[in-house]
Amino acid sequence: MNPNGQKQDLVITRVFDFPVELVWKAWTDPRLVMLWWGPAEYTSPSCEINFREGGTYLFCMRSPEHQGSRDFYSTGQYQKIVPLERLEFTQYLSDKDGNVIDPADVGMPPDFPKEVKFVVEFVKLGEKTELRITERNWTIGQMSEYAVIGMNQSLDKLAARIGHAASLLE
Repeated sequence: MNPNGQKQDLVITRVFDFPVELVWKAWTDPRLVMLWWGPAEYTSPSCEINFREGGTYLFCMRSPEHQGSRDFYSTGQYQKIVPLERLEFTQYLSDKDGNVIDPADVGMPPDFPKEVKFVVEFVKLGEKTELRITERNWTIGQMSEYAVIGMNQSLDKLAARIGHAASLLE
């Protein structure tokens, strides 16, 4: 943990070999989110999205069997939606009903933020898409490092699985 509590933004940039419309759907269609949400070995058994500014979401990720098959929930509110270009939303740990819970109440270390503000930008590069994710309000330390690792593993799953799922939406 960082003793002085300095805050930082986490920024992850990734280019996908998919058109922006598909990468956008991967973030906004619950059927697609469930294919990639969560780090390696985690699954996403449920996802609810009320996709509108002011709408909320409830994502579930389940740890692998060797880690107890525990369900972890996150919720938040969409603050800004610019179709195919930008999402801004908050994220909190929650219970299965979407009630916000304090990270300390579920054993998270003190450097785990109560609220994370996300900005996700979708940049069209011909038939490819550059995705820029900014997570605000992280204390510099081990949890912020884990957040970057977890998001990168999630994006690896998105890259591997989303192209096969596109036909499901047609």
